[in-house]
Amino acid sequence: MSSDVPAILLDLDGTLIASEPGILSSCRAALRALGHETDPAMDIASIIGPPIEDVMRYLLREFGDDRVADAVDAYRQDYGARGLLLSELYDGIAEALTAMRQNAWLYLATSKRETFARRILENKGLDSIFNGIYGSTPAGNIDHKPELIAHIVHENDLAADRCVMVGDRRYDIAGAHANGMRAIGVLWGYGTRDELENAGADRLIEETRELPEAALAIASATMPN
Repeated sequence: MSSDVPAILLDLDGTLIASEPGILSSCRAALRALGHETDPAMDIASIIGPPIEDVMRYLLREFGDDRVADAVDAYRQDYGARGLLLSELYDGIAEALTAMRQNAWLYLATSKRETFARRILENKGLDSIFNGIYGSTPAGNIDHKPELIAHIVHENDLAADRCVMVGDRRYDIAGAHANGMRAIGVLWGYGTRDELENAGADRLIEETRELPEAALAIASATMPN
């Protein structure tokens, strides 16, 4: 890919899709598979974003259970069969992606399994709009955002100062900054304004209609020395 063309990296959960219903359903299924009863009022919005291993470790702590690998396997089995189909695009995202694609390369950068992410985008008819779809793999070497973003930059010969990362959690901001890349925090997802400001987001936006202009402006601008 030419480094002359700006690149926009986009998170999935909480940025492009409202994924909580499916993730919650599959987390419940995983805990049940390990013999645990779940609270009907269980709320996971605040922990959506990190790799699922981190999420299951957090949920299992309440039960004094350390079977993280077993829980993750149970989660992925249920999510692949049912959970991922419960995701919904945020209003205006399809239009925003189309507008950005006219002037930039688009890459998905998610901690979700790449196979699940690809199926979600295919289900929404959006897989072909991306130049690359990247997520976690069985090897486990790009599960976290710093390594994932570095991998995308290397694989596509991108210039970090001509890229921007768009996400809703501090992990997206930190991953971008670890690679010398600027980052936009979106406020319609699962992260709070305080979280994104404290992480050092280069810009915050409140509505999906703001995304194309904001992302293209940052990705196209020269970084200060």
